Amino acid sequence: MSYADHVFIDMCKDILENGTSTEGEKVRPVWEDNTPAYTIKKFGVVNRYDLRQEFPALTLRKTAIKSCVDELLWIWQKKSNNIRDLNSHIWDSWADENGSIGKAYGYQMSVKHVYKEGMMDQVDRVIYDLKNNPYSRRIMTNIYVHQDLHEMNLYPCAYSMTFNVTKEKNSDKLTLNGILNQRSQDVLAANNWNVCQYAVLLYMLAQVCDMNAGEFLHVIADAHIYDRHIPLVKELISREPLPAPEFWLNPEVKNFYDFTRDDVKLINYETHPQIKNIPIAV
Repeated sequence: MSYADHVFIDMCKDILENGTSTEGEKVRPVWEDNTPAYTIKKFGVVNRYDLRQEFPALTLRKTAIKSCVDELLWIWQKKSNNIRDLNSHIWDSWADENGSIGKAYGYQMSVKHVYKEGMMDQVDRVIYDLKNNPYSRRIMTNIYVHQDLHEMNLYPCAYSMTFNVTKEKNSDKLTLNGILNQRSQDVLAANNWNVCQYAVLLYMLAQVCDMNAGEFLHVIADAHIYDRHIPLVKELISREPLPAPEFWLNPEVKNFYDFTRDDVKLINYETHPQIKNIPIAV
């Protein structure tokens, strides 16, 4: 049975049973009818996935792998902050009349910085170090840039990736591991979406740097379930997990900037019915 399902079920049960409520407190998000969007939350949730064992896609409901990869590439490959470069509409609520979300996400990835090796943006720096300094303990990205927060239409939720390379016993190949740090997460709407995205990123970077994908850690400072999501989550975690799918990444792609959403597939991906019309707090 899918390990990701068990992680998700245990996390949701813990939040519902042991979390704290923000009801009655001053909160920023609101529902479409402008009423406050309260949550039940847990601080400091840490989930660990071993990509050598299976791909961490939920089977309790379907995760749209091509759409989440499309958003990942929008940020990490296109380094865009304009929704017109994105195939889905998930960012529409935060875009201005020109399609921009401000100096957020992909914009920060596109900013070049001065290093002793020359000018590079954060993505190119990660790839350079993985190829040339794989045992460095400084391979990371950060898009939570305080000086630009006032020009972001939404502060970054998933804001930092830290990469760490290890050598497996009895293997000549290096293993790429990663930690995603997230300040806040809407568990129902976004948890497995983000898990699948950054698992795919590890696979992609590992392939272009001639490594194997290893462990993925997901650290969430504020993991929350919105009040209107509680019955949906309870129904979702009552379902029986199914076998995990097989992951396929086009082995012909050797340059990170050549990947497309069509280079990723989940094979034998059987899931329970999708939960539709999930209300999103803005």
